[in-house]
Amino acid sequence: MGCLQDIKINHRELKSRALLIMVGKIIWAEGAKPTTVSPLSSLKLAPVQTAALDPSGYCETPVYNPDLCPNMIAAQAKLVYHLNKYYNEKCQSRKAAISKTIREVCKVVSDVLKEVEVQEPRFISSLNEMDNRFEGLEVISPTEFEVVLYLNQMGVFNFVDDGSLPGCAVLKLSDGRKRSMSLWVEFITASGYLSARKIRSRFQTLVAQAVDKCSYRDVVKMVADTSEVKLRIRDRYVVQITPAFKCTGIWPRSAAHWPLPHIPWPGPNRVAEVKAEGFNLLSKECYSLNGKQSSAESDAWVLQFAEAENRLLLGGCRKKCLSLLKTLRDRHLELPGQPLNNYHMKTLVSYECEKHPRESDWDENCLGDRLNGILLQLISCLQCRRCPHYFLPNLDLFQGKPHSALENAAKQTWRLAREILTNPKSLEKL
Repeated sequence: MGCLQDIKINHRELKSRALLIMVGKIIWAEGAKPTTVSPLSSLKLAPVQTAALDPSGYCETPVYNPDLCPNMIAAQAKLVYHLNKYYNEKCQSRKAAISKTIREVCKVVSDVLKEVEVQEPRFISSLNEMDNRFEGLEVISPTEFEVVLYLNQMGVFNFVDDGSLPGCAVLKLSDGRKRSMSLWVEFITASGYLSARKIRSRFQTLVAQAVDKCSYRDVVKMVADTSEVKLRIRDRYVVQITPAFKCTGIWPRSAAHWPLPHIPWPGPNRVAEVKAEGFNLLSKECYSLNGKQSSAESDAWVLQFAEAENRLLLGGCRKKCLSLLKTLRDRHLELPGQPLNNYHMKTLVSYECEKHPRESDWDENCLGDRLNGILLQLISCLQCRRCPHYFLPNLDLFQGKPHSALENAAKQTWRLAREILTNPKSLEKL
């Protein structure tokens, strides 16, 4: 009976998704906006008719023609085959190209940071290569990167996140501690807060001076008109360098709801690993404030969970699924207004893990189902103009994005999902 149940789940899911795709095709053709499905259900994304059915409700007699089973299995196998082929050809070549770019970019950034360290020893470069990857480097797109520069000594400060600034927290001097006890004494405000803005401003000045002195000064320049520290390299790549503190052994109050008690994923061991991994506090503009920062708010630090998120995606075909989504985004969803980036894809994979908590749901033969489910959820989020952060659901990752750009991305994602589902062979041209 177990095998039959699995077939029935896949058949019904595939049928519902095909129906959604066809409905979307008709609605878009008529120029109307599709009916939206709210991306929020309590603190997690709502399933878009893709949740596994309750086995207890099954009849002994199948409610569909059993002769369809071989066809459905064949269709799934065909989709997985073409997805694997796409992964081996397109995704792997993308990874190789980005890896080559990262090495080129990191040579320049490392040289700049060495000059910064000479001027100001408190800003010590933490851009080190470990296991063929650079610690603290995030790929935003094939031409955009962020390097996190980890700072020393945060111990005399209390970490405070009371929810007043979604996605942000402040660092306040511990009771009884004197400013002089801090390595960052001149960046502490009169109220006792360590100012992210002041540290970033000082760092920006140092980087600007280092760019003029480094051995790559002919190919690198500062990006103007921003309070962020950004370098343009060879007029092709943009790298943001962000000062940060690494926080381990504590977990933010604003993420205390995680993991959700009624969701069996991830297991307790993985939860312990993720919380031990901790999070980062970044000195960067908090986009959730949409450019309306007061002086006090700009002193706040942005919460980031990069390493914790990476740990959650270990096992099964999760990382392969994310790689497919990133490649599809780069090739087909790099749109005016920049509505979508790699982090949106990473976030939706995490939500898909909650919706499909069993490890068997992430076997290689389920790759097509998982990809389709995420694309449909992405469409829902774009239509609702809201994509909640995985750990901080009060933080909307679409905040500040132009509505027209989100609408355009929804239409393009519909076309992409429909094409993949109805004609897997089309992946050869996507």
